Formats: sequence, structure tokens, C-alpha cells
Amino acid sequence: MDAVRPRTAASGPRRRRALIVTASLAAGVDLPLWAATRSDFATLPPAYWVMAALAVVADVRPHPLPGRRASRVILPSLCFTFAIALAWGFVPALVVQTIAVTVAGVRMRHTVPRTVHLAVQHTAGLGAASIVAGLASWRFGPRPDLGDAALTCAAAAAWIAARYAVAAVVLRCRSQRRTRHRRRERADLLATAALLLLAPVLLVVARVSPALLPMSLVALHAVHRMVRWAGESERAARVDALTGLPNRRALQSSMSERNPDRQRALLLLDLDRFRTVNDALGHGAGDRLLARVADRLADAVPRHDLVVRLGGDEFAVLATRVEGPASARRIAAHLAEALSRPFPMDGTPVELTASIGIALQSGRRDGGTLLREAETAMYEAKQRGDHVAVHGPDATHASPDRLALLADLRAALRHDPPDDGIVLYYQPQIAIATGEVVGVEALLRWRHPRRGLVGPQELLRVAEPTPVMRLLTGRVLDEVVAQLAGWRAIGRPLRAAVNVSARDLHAGDVADRVGRLLRDYELPSDLLQLEITESALMADPHRVLDTVTRLDRMGVAISLDDFGTGYSSLQHLRRLPLSEVKIDRSFVLGMAGDRGDAAIVRSVIGLADALGLRAVAEGVEDEVTWRLLAAAGCHAAQGWFHARPMPAAELAEWLSRYRPVRPGVRRGPWIPAK
Repeated sequence: MDAVRPRTAASGPRRRRALIVTASLAAGVDLPLWAATRSDFATLPPAYWVMAALAVVADVRPHPLPGRRASRVILPSLCFTFAIALAWGFVPALVVQTIAVTVAGVRMRHTVPRTVHLAVQHTAGLGAASIVAGLASWRFGPRPDLGDAALTCAAAAAWIAARYAVAAVVLRCRSQRRTRHRRRERADLLATAALLLLAPVLLVVARVSPALLPMSLVALHAVHRMVRWAGESERAARVDALTGLPNRRALQSSMSERNPDRQRALLLLDLDRFRTVNDALGHGAGDRLLARVADRLADAVPRHDLVVRLGGDEFAVLATRVEGPASARRIAAHLAEALSRPFPMDGTPVELTASIGIALQSGRRDGGTLLREAETAMYEAKQRGDHVAVHGPDATHASPDRLALLADLRAALRHDPPDDGIVLYYQPQIAIATGEVVGVEALLRWRHPRRGLVGPQELLRVAEPTPVMRLLTGRVLDEVVAQLAGWRAIGRPLRAAVNVSARDLHAGDVADRVGRLLRDYELPSDLLQLEITESALMADPHRVLDTVTRLDRMGVAISLDDFGTGYSSLQHLRRLPLSEVKIDRSFVLGMAGDRGDAAIVRSVIGLADALGLRAVAEGVEDEVTWRLLAAAGCHAAQGWFHARPMPAAELAEWLSRYRPVRPGVRRGPWIPAK
């Protein structure tokens, strides 16, 4: 197992310096007060000294709440110092409170500024309570009545108001934005009020016998348990149970609490081929591997940065000290190097890599936007086959126009069809040898309320790098399967091809959705075909292979779209359970006039035939190209020569009029013009 991050050697000297400085400051405050009011201290009763000792002892075990601010600490000593302020005045209470805060600061390893901040808060509270008592010329009498209770509550309210006013002023001076955590604030307020209102009880007990005062430690223990429970509850809501890292909620909170003048970077890591580990070694081993990845990332990241598990095999690092994209890339390279070492799992070394997306945060940009940008960059890295990608304002998907279009699309998908404006057009695929219609390809359109009809290329450019793509794919699959079931019911079964994105294949749940739809509509699986692109294949071939294999076992045919435009290796082509390859239209359109394009088309057809795959040509727009494809032995074609894409209703009418035509194949080789 990877070693836990060790404490730095400098932490010991730092703590000693903090102790010396804090103790010196406390002595610098208490000794002048003692010297100035020495005679008053000499007349204080034994109850005061017992309370003073209990205050110092109680603060050996302070009550910290989750958070980094000094206002998130509840000192048990405040019940004693508040009682002292009510009974014997501000100065005796301040002397005790200063010592108690020093003890608490040392116990919690606070820095000197944080301890001073805490002392100033409690000094302000004691001062406000003493002012309220002084204005009423009130001292706690031997027989307290309702008036004493009311004045005690008023003094306690003044204490609370003064303390949190000081905390708010300091927060504003640091230009930090306060985030509200209702549960935490409620626990803080209840615990503080309980301790303050315990003060009159202590005074009554002191009048009976100071020897009974130590029994108050039992009540303080109950308050401690209450605060600890609140802290544990808050921690459970902000910590991932499997790895012990902070979770998505903690990340969002940290991104909202920031100095707008400093730049930070969010690095989102998605483990490549993690599903393979789960399948090979089991989910228990997968969970252990995630825990070890978390340990290694925590070990590689400085203490001032935050490591988070977002869920599944996704992690994030919030880097707080970056100077720009180059600095963020260096951090990403360091993380990638840390993960590159094999993870020993039951004697088997497991190799892992990660795709890392980087988004830079500066100014007052929203944390949710930053997370979406990092996710977009991560998927861009996967699609490029790279390990790291940085989201920037120059990215094509980051223009304001496309961001607005994406927001409109997300809003549209919240509505049910046809109110969402999503429509499907179907383009027939024709068997070249017989002229029969062998299937259709479903092509996406969107009727935007202001822009009009938005085509598939624009939609995919906007949606594919974002989570909206999965919503869109789900919407398309639902409609296509329903349409196929309708055609089958009227005795006209057709096979339909649907494009799926890299994001769909990486998530893996597209196979579950397809299986559920086929069962719900009782549709034969051979009527549905999914098309994947070479870019999706190259982004993460192992994860794609897993999803494609599951679909193939269901009987769903897989087509490799736009073949020849990417960088897929023949090894991947051989391993994937494909049914067909589609020759990209850029080669088909030019084959009648370009020797190179014609040679590429013939080579792809020959390769497909050798592998037992169908070859389908896209972009067939004239009779010459159709006949050339027939001569080359291409199996099927689609394009405007046969039919343009059309809605389902128009397709039914077109099918009723269509008559198969077989091409007359020329004899002898054909050589295109230069």
C-alpha cells in the first residue's frame, strides 16, 4: 500500500515558535492587567480561582466545528469567563480568557494570527456583556430572580453579537466570501448559547459551595458530544466513504470560498480502463484500487491544495497556487507521473493512466462553471488520445454563441417530445447490388425557437464535450426504437443506425439503455445498429471495447463511421466486433475525379471484404459515383442520389413510391480523370 503523506519536519519548530509567541502575547496582556488591578485580584473569593482553573482545564479540550475560520471553534471556558464577568467584572474575566485561549490555540495547533483572532473575538464578547451589565448597574445577587435571568440573557445576546461581528469584520477585511452552512451555524449557535446560559447556574452553585463547581465538567462533556456529533455529521456529508477524501460537495464549498484576486486551477482526472480492472479482479479489488489511487494522489498534492473524489473513477484536484496554463500542466504531469507507477493488487501489478482536464479559475467565476469546463477539457483529452487538455477561451466550444446554444439545448431536453424541438430525419441506405432499401440512418435535427433548424454537425460540436450529450443520445434512442417498433407493427421492418458519441461509450450505460428499450418494445436487436467514430475509438479503445462487446452480445450491430479520417489502427479494427465500416463522404465525393480518393475507397472496400464486414459509402450524389462503387464491390450506399434525409412520415411515402434499380456495371477498369 502507498505510504500516507508524512508530516513535514518543519512542523515541530513551527509549533514551538507559535507556542512561544502566543504565550508571550498572553503574558503581555495579562501581566499589565494584573499589575494595574492587583489589589482587586487580592479580594476575589475562592470561587473565582476555582472557575479560573476550570476554564483553563476545560480549554484543553476545545470544541472545533468543521471549517478553517477561528469563529468555527467553541471554547468551553466561555461559561466560566462569562460567569466571572457577570460576578466580578471585565478585567478578571479577560485575564482568565486570555490564558484559556492560549491553551486552546496550542492544543489545536493554531497559527499565531488565528489564536489572536480567537482571543479578540472572545474579548469583544466579554466586553459587550460587561457593558450590558454595567449599564444596568447589575451584579449577580445572592437570590437571583426573573430580572437577573432577563439581564443574563441580554448579556449573552450581546456576547454572541459582538463575537460574530468581529468575525464578520475580519472576514471582510480578508476579502473572503462567507458561505452559509445552516446546519453548522445552528450547531455553533446552540452550543455557544448553552455554554453562556450555564454561567448563572455556575454562580448559584458557587454560592452554595465552590467545591461543587468541578461537577460542571459533566455538562461541558455533554456540550462537547453535541458539537462533535454536529462535526461528524457535517464531515460525513462532505467526505467520500470509500476513500476518505473530500467529496463533490466539499469541492463546491471550497471553490466558492476564495479570494477573487488569486488564480486557481481545477484538474479533473478520469481513470482510463478502470472498468477492465473491475471485470478482471472483481468490484472489491476495484474499490481497493480506488482507495490506493486516492492515497497516492493525496501524497502527491501539497497540503494547500485539495484532492477530491467526485464519484466512480473520477477525481479532482483544486490547485490554489497556479500562475497560468503552463503551471497547471506541470501539476497535471506530476499527477500523471504519480499514477504511472504500478499498483500491486493481490500480487498482480495493475497499470493505470488518467485523462486530465484543466480549467483555470480567476475573478469571481462560478464553481459549477469551472467544473463543467474541466469536464469538457477531460473529454477533449480522451477524444484526442492525449493525457492532458486545458480549457481555454480560444476553444471552439467555448464561444458565447455556442455556450448559449448549449444552455438552450439543455433547457429543451427537460421537456417531453415534441415540445423539446428535437426531430429525427431518416436517410435510406441502398444495397448497391440489388437496389433494395436495407436500412436507414437516423440523423438529428433541432428546431430552435429563434435560430430555426439546427443541423447535426452544429449540435454535436456543442453537445459532445458536455454531459448534455448523454441526455441527447438517450432522447434519440428512445424515439428511434419507438419508430422501429411502429414500422415493424405495420409489416415494414427496417434497420436503423444511430450515432453514439465517445462520452456515451465511455460511460457504458448506453448498453443498459439499449437493452431496456429493446425489451420494452419487444424489438429484435438486429433492427438497431449503432455507429461509432474513429475518434471515439482512439480516445479510450479498451473502455470502448467493453461497451461495444456488451452491445454485440445483445445482437446490436456496430458500424465504424467516417472510416479513413481518423487514426485507428488495424489491430483495433480487427479486435472490435464490427458489422460494417462506413467510408467517409470526403473520399466518396471525390472518387470520380481523383485517383487518390478512388484508390482509398477501393482499398477500404477490399479491407472490409477481407474482414467479413459490410462497406457502406456515404455521400453518393450522382450516378457515376454509384456505378463506380458497384464496380468496386461496395455493399451499400447512402446519399442524395437516392434520397435526402426526411422525416418518418415522408420516408413512408417515399418507400411506397421507390422501385429498386440495379446499376449496369461497366466492364474493364475505370480510371478517373486527373
